[in-house]
Amino acid sequence: MGNRTFATMADDEHTRAARLLEAQAKAERLFAEVEERGLLAPGEGERAVSDRIRDLANEMFGTTRHWHKRIVRSGPNTLMPYRENPPDRVIGADDIVFADFGPIFEEYEADFGRTFVLGDDPVKQRLRDDLAEVFAAGKRYFESDPDITGKRLHAEVERLATEAGWELGGWHAGHLVGEFPHETIDGADTESYITPANDTPLRRTDKSGRHCHWIQEIHLVDRERGFGGFYEQLLTLS
Repeated sequence: MGNRTFATMADDEHTRAARLLEAQAKAERLFAEVEERGLLAPGEGERAVSDRIRDLANEMFGTTRHWHKRIVRSGPNTLMPYRENPPDRVIGADDIVFADFGPIFEEYEADFGRTFVLGDDPVKQRLRDDLAEVFAAGKRYFESDPDITGKRLHAEVERLATEAGWELGGWHAGHLVGEFPHETIDGADTESYITPANDTPLRRTDKSGRHCHWIQEIHLVDRERGFGGFYEQLLTLS
C-alpha cells in the first residue's frame, strides 16, 4: 500500500512538473508571436496592446483566464512594480516595453515576462540583455545550493543587479507557482516569495505534501534615466 502511495505521488509530481513546463512553453510561443506580429508598436496604448495579447492567447490556445492582471508597461511606467497601476500610456518610437502575463493553460499557471526595445538606444538594449543574464546567474546560484532560502537568493539577485549597474525594482524576486491562486495570497505571507524576509528553504513541500515550484522574476530599473525592464519564468524547472 505504502509503495503504491509513493509511486502515485511520484507520478503526480512528474505530471505536475510536466504541465507547468507545457504551460510555460505555450507562454513562450505566445510572446514569440506577439513579437512576430509587431503588437508592441509605437503609437499604441498599453491597455489596447494588453487586450490584443489576451485575444491572441485565446486565438492560439483557447485561453480565457489569467491568474493575475495582465501588464504591458512602457517608458517611465516600466519603473513601477507589479502592484502599482500607472495610467495608460501610448508607446513611443524609442521606448522600452515589458509584458507580464499569467495565462492559465488547462488549469496550470504560466507566469512569463519579457522586455522589448523598440529603438536603438544602447543603454535600453543593455538592460534588456542584462535581464536574461541576471536571471540565468540567479538560477545557477539556486541550483548550486540545495538548502537555499528565499532570503539568500534575493540577496544574490540584488548583488547581481548592482554589479550590472542596475537597481531591483520590487520588494521580491519571485514567488510560488502551480495551481495556487496567487491573487488571494496575503502580502504578509513572505514564505510564498523570494524576499529578504523569507528565511525558509525554497526546496520544500507545501501543506498538501507537493514539491514547491518557483518563478524567478527580475525587475531591473535605472531611476536616473527613467526606465526599467522585466524578465520572468520558471526557476525550479527547465
